[in-house]
Amino acid sequence: MIYEWLYPLRTHDGLGFLNVLRYVPFRVLAATMTALLLSFGLYPWFIRSLSRKQIGQVIRKDGPETHLVKQGTPTMGGALMVFALIISTVLWADPHNAMVWVVTMITVAFAVVGYIDDAAKIRRKSTGGLSGRYKLLLQFAVAIAVSIWLYYGDAGLPDDWLAIRHRLAVPFVAFDKHPILLPPWFSVIFASVVMVGTSNAVNLTDGLDGLAIGPVMVSAGTYAILAYLAGLTLFGNVIAAYLGIPHVESASELAIYCASVVGVGFGFLWFNTYPAQVFMGDVGSLALGGGLGALAVVTKNELLSVILGGIFVTEAVSVIVQVISFKTTGKRVFLMAPIHHHYEKKGWAEPKVIVRFWIISIMLAIASLATLKLR
Repeated sequence: MIYEWLYPLRTHDGLGFLNVLRYVPFRVLAATMTALLLSFGLYPWFIRSLSRKQIGQVIRKDGPETHLVKQGTPTMGGALMVFALIISTVLWADPHNAMVWVVTMITVAFAVVGYIDDAAKIRRKSTGGLSGRYKLLLQFAVAIAVSIWLYYGDAGLPDDWLAIRHRLAVPFVAFDKHPILLPPWFSVIFASVVMVGTSNAVNLTDGLDGLAIGPVMVSAGTYAILAYLAGLTLFGNVIAAYLGIPHVESASELAIYCASVVGVGFGFLWFNTYPAQVFMGDVGSLALGGGLGALAVVTKNELLSVILGGIFVTEAVSVIVQVISFKTTGKRVFLMAPIHHHYEKKGWAEPKVIVRFWIISIMLAIASLATLKLR
């Protein structure tokens, strides 16, 4: 909104300084600070409101014993995260950019699914909220609807996206050096799986104080760089062509959304760091995960997201392996799944697990950025 309202006024006398709004890096910084200040300003009140309404976390009885003290900690803090994220994005991003609206729609829709799940848990005073089957059904319904528009629609979509939307980007391989094309129907399924899979992987990671939000911020910051480079033209040269990555000029505006995620993430982490004063709940983890999945799709980094989101992938795979092993052999591969609980059961202190997972996430982000020069 600010971009839409103020940028046209730059031609008036004395308002030439508004020309700075045309630059994405300036709006990235503005979005980060806006989301951060909204979080810092509103979370104390929001946490008190959650406590007053007795919206508290229900802890698994079969989980680590050290978690029992977390029973009743205010949850659904992710609702404020999504609010601040959307406000910051809408204020500073170009409202005519279709890519921004795609990611924003997925974020909001998945937040609604998470809210339904959290509300069911609180109402029943149980860890069993919305049935996993119905949760996936709702998520896939949204993801497929958005993907059909992305891969079959034309209205509102930028021409550079339409030219490459069915092509698959492969890490370590220059985008213009291979002709891998996916059928439209498969693109829809593939994109939907990426969005839903990432959403639920982040949800599974959200089991320790600050564990999920750290890698989420690292991933969002990395996507901000990738999105900005995908749309950057410098001295008449398309940087994406030089780097061998997909060129989507409108993707640079996604850096505003990513910056908002980082800003709101820092604000939330202030209150979520060990020992947490508030948890994000499914309303936050499903929304942020869905947003990261959508970023991977619209920037054509679906395969790279496996590297960048390696922590999320590992958490999800550990659960899948545990379930398959127990159902087929009656034995557990891990002491407890997701894998962060396995290390707790082995005697690692919770802060040690969290910080080490953060370190791994940063290393994976560096590896992902390194692929830009290894093509």
